[in-house]
Amino acid sequence: MNCETCHLNELELEPLEIKDVLRCILHTIFFHRTLTLVRPKDVDCDLFEITYVQCGLAELEKEVDEKINQFIAWAEKHPNRKSQVCLSFFDEKNKHPGWFSSKTERVYWEQWFINLHVTNPKGQGKSRGSKAPASTKGQALEETSSRRDALSLLIQEVLFQIINYANEKKDHIPPISDRIFNHEILVPSSSDSVFGWNADVLRRALSSGHSYSLN
Repeated sequence: MNCETCHLNELELEPLEIKDVLRCILHTIFFHRTLTLVRPKDVDCDLFEITYVQCGLAELEKEVDEKINQFIAWAEKHPNRKSQVCLSFFDEKNKHPGWFSSKTERVYWEQWFINLHVTNPKGQGKSRGSKAPASTKGQALEETSSRRDALSLLIQEVLFQIINYANEKKDHIPPISDRIFNHEILVPSSSDSVFGWNADVLRRALSSGHSYSLN
């Protein structure tokens, strides 16, 4: 089975925006790759004028938020770095069952790479005790608003990229029963180095289409 991969356009964002952006992207992918009956719900982003759709599955929402929090913890320890979040879909098959034991293997059939460049806000390194003139604060708020408007457009481009890919690439999807696809969300952990994580993601991408053994 071939594994299709989709590398989404890179987004440059600040730490405060990570949760909004990843929720929006991950839930959009899940919604367009879910065949089971769900009760979709519209969700408004907190920081952007964007509305996206969630599947309405509480367990999935909890899983997504847990992975996002892990990524935020990593980003705090690795400021001003580029990284990826990888969402993989897979099928499970029995591998060489024996008398006393059996193993299950994962056959990956689709991977989504969310490329992020997390940067520190301008002026973050300034002393908290220093008081900036009102005009400077006003200018900073205007710059933040302008930057988020531009980022909002880029996020919408990524959402269209997801929708177009999901609609065009369907032949590789395995036949399944009425349920959500098996999946995993990979994020760099707090103990991972930047290069170690990227190398691991690269190895997984190069190995796509092969089976992975689960104990």
